[in-house]
Amino acid sequence: MALIVQKYGGSSVPTTERIRRVAERVVRAHDAGHDVVVVVSAMGDATDELLALARNVDTAPCPRELDTLLSVGEQVSSTLTAMAIHALGASACSYSGRPAGVITTPAHGGARIVEVRPRLVQEALDRGTIPVVTGFQGVCGENDDEITTLGRGGSDTTAIALAAALKADVCEICTDVDGVLTADPRIVPEARPIDHLTYEAMRELAATGARVLALSSAEYAERYAVPLRVRSSYGEHPGTVVSDEPVRPPSYGSPARVVALAHDPSRTKITLSGVVGRAGATAGVLHALAEEGSGTGTAEFRAVPAGDGRYGALTLVLPSADAPAALAALRTCRRGIGYDGLTLEDKVGTVSLVGAGFRSHAGTFLLLREALDEMGVPFEPVSASDTRISVLCRASRLPDAVRALHKVFVEIPAGKPRPTRTRRAARQAADEGVHHEDADEQGDRLLRAAGRLSIELEGTAPPQIAGRAVSVGHHRRAIRGCPADPPHPSGGAGPRRPWPWCA
Repeated sequence: MALIVQKYGGSSVPTTERIRRVAERVVRAHDAGHDVVVVVSAMGDATDELLALARNVDTAPCPRELDTLLSVGEQVSSTLTAMAIHALGASACSYSGRPAGVITTPAHGGARIVEVRPRLVQEALDRGTIPVVTGFQGVCGENDDEITTLGRGGSDTTAIALAAALKADVCEICTDVDGVLTADPRIVPEARPIDHLTYEAMRELAATGARVLALSSAEYAERYAVPLRVRSSYGEHPGTVVSDEPVRPPSYGSPARVVALAHDPSRTKITLSGVVGRAGATAGVLHALAEEGSGTGTAEFRAVPAGDGRYGALTLVLPSADAPAALAALRTCRRGIGYDGLTLEDKVGTVSLVGAGFRSHAGTFLLLREALDEMGVPFEPVSASDTRISVLCRASRLPDAVRALHKVFVEIPAGKPRPTRTRRAARQAADEGVHHEDADEQGDRLLRAAGRLSIELEGTAPPQIAGRAVSVGHHRRAIRGCPADPPHPSGGAGPRRPWPWCA
């Protein structure tokens, strides 16, 4: 049958009762003929509790000792899971980072996996035993005797790295939701599971705040082409498949495809004035941040030219946890970089659309802007690519922004006109029975808006605009339909009949 690596996070094993349920799920897969490898995180909030203990005795604990302490959490959950599997009549054996062969860099607290030597794990599988491996940790050093931890989300990376080394058929990331959802369900109850994502889309979601998979894990899966399935630990929903199978890109003239939204409420904006246009200054900023290791991998950069021969500003949006180190690095290197001033804005966050076709469909950003304007959410663009658009706003308004954008880009069925101001005004005009001239003017506005947003409209049209087309840039759209019957009385006499061409 299949070789399956199953990873269970802390929310899946917070209590011994939940551990028993996980064990039952593992044994069912094993009894069905599959080879199963289990990777577990620490129980519930155990890692945070251990970290708090360490800081009670030392506000700046030694990284080596801290890694040794934090690794205990996964060792507890892995041994309990192995015991629970034994209790169900199956054979299981727990493995910490060293016997599992997880070799890492020597960076305590943020190590990266460089190699996996799963000899003991493979031998256990050959005996029919279920290996239960500790996530989040590995070893380094000449004799592989130094315990290291991989940072937040490290258990995902452990599972994916093991799956790659074992050439597993699939790596299942088991969590407390039914897969990767179109938005955070705590903010958008209408969020729904996504059937399939590409590695690129998963990486973009992880980089912009989606909590279901760590960024390093998504990158590892893409690099080694590990088939992923994100699914619930409790139900039987098939979840989300993540693979290199391409999603059909939007056809020419169709709207860009938004697959999901991600948001990150913990970002900091740093603006350096007098940088853009100054020889070597921007490169100096990037070098200073890279030397400090200040989150350049997830930072966004935006240059704002000043004009009038002056130097422009460089805006950085980076994780708030990295802001203190970034500020220290930039202040230390001020003389070398040569910027004029530095301002900081915290309590901001980003919301991102992730999908495909954004670069060739400018109407996507227009629609985003209108949705946020109508919600009264001030924002500023941060970055844009063919697969992602990110904007910055106050952290307190992020929930409003996420709900508004999810409604416009995900909840409204594909092919239906978006509820823009132009359509609402046109609908109101039609309902009030406007004159021909007014309806024609509204029709022109509607046609122009449809062209900008790459939206095709259908419905009953008044005689003045039935069958007419509009050309805006490279987009050509028409309102298809026939005049209302009977036609509107000429000269304004008689009752006015509305035309629902804006429906």
